[in-house]
Amino acid sequence: MSGSAQADHHDAAPTPTPPASAAGPPAEPSGTASPWARRVPGTLLGCLTAPLGLAYLLGACTLLAPLLLWPGSRPRARGALAAGARRLAALERVRRSVFFGDTFPRHHAADDRRVLRYLAHRTYAGLLCGIVVALLAVGCVLAGVLIAGVLRGSLGPGELLTQALLGGVLLFLDIQGLNAVDSLDARLARACFGPSDRELLQLRIEELATSRAAVVQAVDTERRRIERDLHDGVQQRLVALAMLLGRARRRGEPTAAAHDDLLAQAHAEATGLLTQLREVAWRVYPSALDSLGLRDTLDEVAQRCVLPVHIAYDVPAQLPQAVRTAAYFVVSEAVTNATKHSGASAVHVHLRLHDGTLTVRVEDDGAGGADPHGSGLTGLRSRVTALDGRLDLISPAAGPTVLTAHIPCPAHP
Repeated sequence: MSGSAQADHHDAAPTPTPPASAAGPPAEPSGTASPWARRVPGTLLGCLTAPLGLAYLLGACTLLAPLLLWPGSRPRARGALAAGARRLAALERVRRSVFFGDTFPRHHAADDRRVLRYLAHRTYAGLLCGIVVALLAVGCVLAGVLIAGVLRGSLGPGELLTQALLGGVLLFLDIQGLNAVDSLDARLARACFGPSDRELLQLRIEELATSRAAVVQAVDTERRRIERDLHDGVQQRLVALAMLLGRARRRGEPTAAAHDDLLAQAHAEATGLLTQLREVAWRVYPSALDSLGLRDTLDEVAQRCVLPVHIAYDVPAQLPQAVRTAAYFVVSEAVTNATKHSGASAVHVHLRLHDGTLTVRVEDDGAGGADPHGSGLTGLRSRVTALDGRLDLISPAAGPTVLTAHIPCPAHP
């Protein structure tokens, strides 16, 4: 895991780092619905900010109209117009965050055209909301007059029923209008302050396309690694074993000592061959994961390692197969690299399941300086990101090296 961790001894299947990680967290514009005690003031405040936006658009466009019509001055005039619009849009963003609980990407910046479009549409939606609220207020006044008439006894049953039915229909339409305007306000904020649904969908398509290409590359890399292990290790031992058996057959009547010597060499080669075959099989996929589970499989990894490996396993639930496999390869690759390249004296492994995420942390006290772009770590990062996870590496030149994988773990029956 440290030092020249770029060694390809334990290449894991590469998959790419999703583009979303570079662009920041995805937008979550529609947060948990706020209580009405906060939504109602937020809606009324939006009605009050709409005339401010209308006044700015009318005044600024009137003042800048000559500059906007002239091609040479148009870019600067549009920039000046958008600068004021950004300030008003920032107020709307705060309103949506405070009163409606919406959250938006911190580093997302809309272009000037989108900001101006948002302010114009938001002004229209705010004015429309103000009209609907005014109609609701008038309806409340009329309802008070109706109740006063009933108390005075000046309304007959027929007139009372007619007024009640008409008022109920108007109240229903008014509430539906408020809901529609509120939904429009939320959609406008999402389109301006965060990636739109189309952009999020396009981003996800790009992630999936990149992951698919990396899976193809991972399969090819894994096949080459298996072929190399079989050719350079298992095949050479088979050749040596065949030569020893051939020497034994060619001798007519070998002495007992020579016969025992050849048998001892053949037995040693066969034992080494079985060990190497077992190692190759474990690198491809450890069958113990299915029969024994992740914890016992990691215990076997610790037993085979020449370094002391301390494992803390804080996973109370059964993990899905894909998560188990990814966690195993993270630990196995990290322990192998620490043994071969870091000069470490001990390795500490901690697995913890919390809030639907499995965190795998592997730390060694070696020399550090692991290459995050080496084939082994690249393969691990690819395997983890294929599950929408994240792999972090901290490896200063003097050590220690800490490899941490965060793997989403959906509910598994």
